[in-house]
Amino acid sequence: MSNDFQKTVIKFSNAFGPSGMEEEVQSIVKEHFTIETDTIQNTFVFLNEKEGLPTLLLDAHADEVGFMVQSILENGRLSFLPIGGWDPSNIVSCPVKIKTKKGFVSGIVASIPPHFMREDQKGRKIDFDDLVIDVGTSYKEESIALGIEPGDFIVPDVQCDYIPSLQVFKGKAFDCRIGCAALFETLKILENKELPVNVIGLFSAQEEVGERGIECALQKIHPQLAICFEGCPSDDTFEAKDKIQSAMAKGVMLRAMDRSMITHPKWQRYALETAKKYDIPYQVAVRKGGGTNGGILHVHDIPTIVIGIPVRYAHASVGFCSEKDLEGAIELACQIALSLDRKALQALGVLPD
Repeated sequence: MSNDFQKTVIKFSNAFGPSGMEEEVQSIVKEHFTIETDTIQNTFVFLNEKEGLPTLLLDAHADEVGFMVQSILENGRLSFLPIGGWDPSNIVSCPVKIKTKKGFVSGIVASIPPHFMREDQKGRKIDFDDLVIDVGTSYKEESIALGIEPGDFIVPDVQCDYIPSLQVFKGKAFDCRIGCAALFETLKILENKELPVNVIGLFSAQEEVGERGIECALQKIHPQLAICFEGCPSDDTFEAKDKIQSAMAKGVMLRAMDRSMITHPKWQRYALETAKKYDIPYQVAVRKGGGTNGGILHVHDIPTIVIGIPVRYAHASVGFCSEKDLEGAIELACQIALSLDRKALQALGVLPD
């Protein structure tokens, strides 16, 4: 991977973009592609657009899990609510930044120090009601003077870094900015190729709050096949060795099932065979939890596969992901898109026999 693309990954990770505030991600895509948008901040890139060809959708969601200011307390602290799925215990002492009308304000997620806990509070499961954000003020008026208002968006204050010796990225929002980086590079490669299908790249909005963006996007676009890039939770730090199915640096994840979707068997098989043909390392995951935009796409009669890039500590303030896995995801998506000839499309039911 070139230094320029490593910088692009870092740029995607660092972008401020909780669900509902995807504009910074949109601006990165716009640096290279002509884009179209809708009112929910879905970002569309159209390649090929030849009449009579079926359309392949390549999707990655642009939003990250974050927070929103709920109210400003008399002591200057902020009560806040999660945007997307968070475990409150993962964010205690997390540095955050708040986007206000005056610019960014830094803060820290704070809980009651153990020195001041009552006995009944010790060892109890932490809830968001137990947490506040401290921005260094002591009075409500001081926090208001910083420009903070209820409704302001918040994300972890983390800068992405690349570790050359390990070929690993460390940063925030790899769910799904690492998928956005894979989609971005895949589109850059495919835009200069003779394609057997039309391609739509979608940087979708508000996936983390119930796949709202993809629902909205399907009012505008009507693909026949789909691939969802996803920064998927890596299980190699806690799972028993013989149950690991999405280890970091062990290959892309092709998910066979999660709580939202049973993957189209023929489309999944095509992806597996393509990975084998081009010696792309892969892992097959069968999950009882989790979900992606594929859960929406497949019930709209669009066969969908998920190409996952394993992320350690997804939905936490900072995580790791492997450059090798990212490269594998890009290569697999490109090889699939380039090989979808008439015979393959007929076998998938996209074209009539």
